[in-house]
Amino acid sequence: MGRNNERNIKIHNDKLHKAQDKAKQAEILRKEKLKAIVKKFNDQNNTDNNG
Repeated sequence: MGRNNERNIKIHNDKLHKAQDKAKQAEILRKEKLKAIVKKFNDQNNTDNNG
């Protein structure tokens, strides 16, 4: 029985893909938060300059 049997490869790939998906989701979430912060900052600046 070898270490690189189908079952072990599948388990490893599933863990790997889960970790990659988690990292990708975290990156997307960071970008969305940054967009929201930038938008809020720009809105504040526009109201400060116009008022």
